Amino acid sequence: MKTNRSLLNGLAACGLALAMTSTLTAQTAIQNAARVVRIRGTARYSTGSMGWRPLSVGDLVKPGTTIQTSNAKGAYVDLVLEGGEGTLAAGPSPMMMTPADFNPSTPPTYVGYHPSSPQNVVRIFANTALGVDKLSATDTGAGTVSETELDLKVGHIFTNVKKMTAGSKYEVKIPNGVAGIRGTTMELFSEGVIKIGAGAAVLAYVNGSGQVATENVSAGEQFDARTGTLTSLPVTDESYLKDMARELSFMTPIGTAAIISPDFTVSRPVSQNTP
Repeated sequence: MKTNRSLLNGLAACGLALAMTSTLTAQTAIQNAARVVRIRGTARYSTGSMGWRPLSVGDLVKPGTTIQTSNAKGAYVDLVLEGGEGTLAAGPSPMMMTPADFNPSTPPTYVGYHPSSPQNVVRIFANTALGVDKLSATDTGAGTVSETELDLKVGHIFTNVKKMTAGSKYEVKIPNGVAGIRGTTMELFSEGVIKIGAGAAVLAYVNGSGQVATENVSAGEQFDARTGTLTSLPVTDESYLKDMARELSFMTPIGTAAIISPDFTVSRPVSQNTP
């Protein structure tokens, strides 16, 4: 999309990009895939000219794929990036325990997926279309540098991005801009609303005057590109983002057949304002 391409160029030109990739040309990048670790409701996917197909838990999602969730209340899809590797574990609801409490020998009242420490997780909420444009990693000898590019076409997502190595890049395009993310728990709406629970992000967008503008958004803040307003997060939003991060980073169900206890899902506060 021409608008998003110019926005990416604008980020680099202004020195506001959160990652640099020019030093990676001497190495060969490994192309990764995301893994679907939980679906609530129904969802489908499409790659290129291929028609829509049902999405299932356990599917690997390669770059070039678009995922669309149903508009049913409470529907979502959880993706684990960087190859989709992790461990299966049994135990009670993650919302009722801390990571320190976790014990593989806990009675199997809950079966879940425990992402490995460097993995990033994305929740795609109901009535959302998200494209996975790029998932690559390069071993530079001094560490692994990753490049993640997502395209939020409509709807909204929650991301839990772990600490990134120098040179790594994580970007999410929206119809009117692009968000550069680093070590962040974030909720992003395609309308241009971004909410940061931890970490930071830079949002480049086209303002009402048709000019490219940028906004730095830090932990505990939210920004609305439609009005150009940066404000503090309400307490209910902060609590919600923390609960979401905990749910998605500790354990996520891996399949309906394997779930013995009820579905433990963080609910958005009724009073919370959304676009």
